Amino acid sequence: MNNQLPQVSENQEFQKLACSELDLRRKEFSGCIFKKCDFSGCALSGSAFIDCSFIDCNFSNTKVDNCSFQNVCFENSKLLGVMFSTIDTLLIGWVYKKCNINLCDFSNLDIKNSQFLECEIRESDFVGANLYSSDFSGSSMSASKFQNTNLEKTNFVGAKDYYIDPRYNKLKEARFSYPEALSLLDSFGVKVEF
Repeated sequence: MNNQLPQVSENQEFQKLACSELDLRRKEFSGCIFKKCDFSGCALSGSAFIDCSFIDCNFSNTKVDNCSFQNVCFENSKLLGVMFSTIDTLLIGWVYKKCNINLCDFSNLDIKNSQFLECEIRESDFVGANLYSSDFSGSSMSASKFQNTNLEKTNFVGAKDYYIDPRYNKLKEARFSYPEALSLLDSFGVKVEF
């Protein structure tokens, strides 16, 4: 493949794209599908992804400074060490399905209505984020941080391995399932016996 992509790509499908061979900064992708693409170590700075899907892609240590994600779906993809806290948040909208999300930073983002469905989320940071009415159903969230996070109306049904301190997060009308919901008592030192 030519190592240059046009400034604007619309309704295209990219397969097995190797980012190391391309300059993907300040590009616009609209209605595009990316399958089995390797964005590891790539700089997507200043690029916009609108109505795009990423399927079976690798985003290890991808740089997303001032990158825009509008109505984007990540499916069965690996996201490792991505600092989403530096993205352009205007009109952000995304869905993560069955993704491995490790050591990522979503802190201080206004990402209400986000969906993290059946994902493995490890050691990721949601401190200060607005996740109002988001959905973490079926996800595992070991060692992920929630502090000063708006989790009102957020769905945690079927989620597990989370630690959320009700004293330092907004949880009004959030939904949890048993027995994982008992972890909400951990910060109070309460022991539940059966």
